Amino acid sequence: MGRTATLATCTLNQWAMDFKGNLARISESIRIAKEKGATYRLGPELEITGYGCGDHFLESDTFLHSWQVLAELLSNRDNMDIMCDIGMPVMHKNVAYNCRVIFVNRKVLLIRPKMTLCNDGNYRETRWFTSWKRHKCTEEYFLPRMIQEITGQRTVPIGDAVISTVDTCLGSEICEELWSPDGHHIDLSLDGVEIIANGSGSHHELRKGYVRVDLIKSATMKCGGIYVFANQLGCDGERTYYDGCSMIAVNGRIVSQGPQFGIQEVVVNTATVDLEDVRMYRNAIRSRSEMASNVQSFPRVQCDFALSHQEFFEPTTDPIEWKYHSPEEEISLGPACWLWDYLRRSGQGGFFLPLSGGIDSSSTACIVASMCHQVVDAVQRGDENVLADVRRIVGDGAYTPSDPSELAGKLFTTCYMGTENSSEDTRSRAAELAGQIGSFHLSISIDVAVAAVLGVFTSALKLLPKFKANGGSLRENLALQNVQARLRMVLAYLFAQLCLWARGRSGGLLVLGSANVDEGLRGYMTKYDCSSADINPIGGISKTDLRRFILYCSQHFGYTALTKIYRAPPTAELEPLNQGQIAQTDEEDMGMTYDELSLYGRLRKQNCCGPYSMFCKLVHVWKDQFSPEEVAEKVKHFFRSYAINRHKMTTLTPSYHAETYSPDDNRYDHRQFLYNIKWPWQFECIDSQAEKLMIMYEETRRTRNMNMNHPPNNSRQNSSNHDRNLFEPPNEEHGTPDYGIVVSNQICSMDKNNGVSEELESDDHQPTTGSQGQNLTYNKDAEMEALDYFEESKEKLKAEDLKALSNPFQYVSNDSTSPLFEQIGLSPVQNIETCEHVWNILDPPSTCKRHLLNAMEGELQSKRSRILVTV
Repeated sequence: MGRTATLATCTLNQWAMDFKGNLARISESIRIAKEKGATYRLGPELEITGYGCGDHFLESDTFLHSWQVLAELLSNRDNMDIMCDIGMPVMHKNVAYNCRVIFVNRKVLLIRPKMTLCNDGNYRETRWFTSWKRHKCTEEYFLPRMIQEITGQRTVPIGDAVISTVDTCLGSEICEELWSPDGHHIDLSLDGVEIIANGSGSHHELRKGYVRVDLIKSATMKCGGIYVFANQLGCDGERTYYDGCSMIAVNGRIVSQGPQFGIQEVVVNTATVDLEDVRMYRNAIRSRSEMASNVQSFPRVQCDFALSHQEFFEPTTDPIEWKYHSPEEEISLGPACWLWDYLRRSGQGGFFLPLSGGIDSSSTACIVASMCHQVVDAVQRGDENVLADVRRIVGDGAYTPSDPSELAGKLFTTCYMGTENSSEDTRSRAAELAGQIGSFHLSISIDVAVAAVLGVFTSALKLLPKFKANGGSLRENLALQNVQARLRMVLAYLFAQLCLWARGRSGGLLVLGSANVDEGLRGYMTKYDCSSADINPIGGISKTDLRRFILYCSQHFGYTALTKIYRAPPTAELEPLNQGQIAQTDEEDMGMTYDELSLYGRLRKQNCCGPYSMFCKLVHVWKDQFSPEEVAEKVKHFFRSYAINRHKMTTLTPSYHAETYSPDDNRYDHRQFLYNIKWPWQFECIDSQAEKLMIMYEETRRTRNMNMNHPPNNSRQNSSNHDRNLFEPPNEEHGTPDYGIVVSNQICSMDKNNGVSEELESDDHQPTTGSQGQNLTYNKDAEMEALDYFEESKEKLKAEDLKALSNPFQYVSNDSTSPLFEQIGLSPVQNIETCEHVWNILDPPSTCKRHLLNAMEGELQSKRSRILVTV
């Protein structure tokens, strides 16, 4: 008996509800797998229907057509002598399940329902399916009559079971079960299942690729075994792009890697593995063996079929190092493949893009250019499906693309829509980039259209609105900008419908949007402007990533125009120029930088932060840049802007999903779109905390100013750590930014015998260390002496000097005030009453303010206690 088996994992570009096309792709994958010598073939999740059917899963037709497709697969003689693992929906006892159907040689072996459904982010599986909850249990499933006639079976097992062949044992987990805390693969491996298969429907997000790889390597490293993972590839009709990465792993090492991106419809990867490697690896892990000896077994479905080869010395596949794409490469490849799928399946003749010469529209143009490169590469590799799609789209049955620029000229139309507020720089940059990409480029002026619309308004209301630069109000200024932006959308659709007609071709163009995810989150966009389009390939990508992508394209594709575009400040160019130069920038208009906006977005979505939680985190993150009051104002400004503009997300153009903090209102980010923009309760909480934190911030500023003017000498080294806070670099004793923000560390204890408060650790007013390195002890007489000295010195000071002394932002350095300040700082003042007496009605320094604050809050903490705001 042989010991090696060849397994196939299939990456399919399925399309939701395209049963005929999906059947053809599944059949092709089986054919290729058999050609490569595979005895087992695994496909993606719900591959018969396509994963993104949505509420079509509530329709009986979807289940009927799925069984019809399965009947075709079972009856096809070409599908014999290979075990096939197919994904499809199944209804059992009037309950819909997301299932794997495993068959071989016209016999259905097992229907395995999904046990852990995915119900977060873009996934809503519980809306359509129910999880199988009977662990290690099966029931009888009565097959439809059309299947009974082919297989001769009336019932088959459905449930949580595994398949025992004559040479090994195979089990399944489906997509989310790999991600769940109690991964199903652990139970499978402990029960001796040697091959674990996972048919998945996992979509692309930037920087996500390593997650799947790490999970699969970890699963097989600690449990041993062979893990076969299959995923869908492409756009199946939604905002998401399924990014393949099908793989096979053995005992923690990857032996086969499928493509993450591509425009091919069927990719089959195989690996030849040694079953004995699994057995020896597992037996060597003694802790695993101890656990495996006491587990409840899965129901086993017996199958008279061998997965291993008859040849004993069949060579196995060597391990490989996984090749990851950089984020810039992901942006170049993922959205480009998504656009190609959308274009070829929509029946349109190409794309139309309003090209402004800025980062966003230029990024969209570069993605289309990347698409053209991938199409040409596929044709040159001999992909007949891609060639047929190109010829159908351009309307030329004899055309064979050989150059990406030439193909761009047929598929891609760009248009610079200038006004009197547009600069010559942006016009020339747009034209230069279009020339390097090869698009059919237009440059037009829309001033006539703007004037016509304003003329209608003026004739009706007898008023002429003005820009702010010309003396108009903010409302007039905004209205005049919006007119230009919305007219660009109207003209974009006009040109998209008629451009091909004007060039002697049939069909229309898909209008591309170019608003990034940060502008959507902030609402820095005009509702129904040219951000409103048919699809948007960058709507899920941050401005920061797009800037890096622009640099990548300038080097990878040689588009030198992108260097100028990268250096130019982002601007909408909707306000009048100042002596021919840009007078408006995006970041100034928004009141925040794009880097700040990305951080807000991640905290809001990924970290689930409301206004107060975001402030608590950012006051730590930005402690070296902004005061607590400034952080509070920034957070409040963001949430105020977000609330005002949230309604725009309801009309957001369908965008490629790439970022985990996308504000897409359709499915990913479910929130209201009508807010109380004042956030009264939340902002009051922020203000209250900011007021307290400002006390420590002022103290730190005072200490720094004093140290700058009077560097400490060896005889006056204060041993106190009490005045450390979140605005100073913490030491070991007081924690680090990794653990939290120290809001207050007042350390006191009550003497049970006399009720007197005794300081156990250093205090703001604790005496300094003397020249011999010994601490001075508290003495009541010394305190009274200090007060007497203070009273005498105060008489010599002018009122303004004394006020200046209490100003945390000013250090008064002169002969009269400096000695006073030093005396107070070194005096053994240890109680609140003394602080109040010393400073009377004047604002005390923040060291004394801390006493008052702690007394007001009634803080009485143990030696080690702290109040932390966890980050």
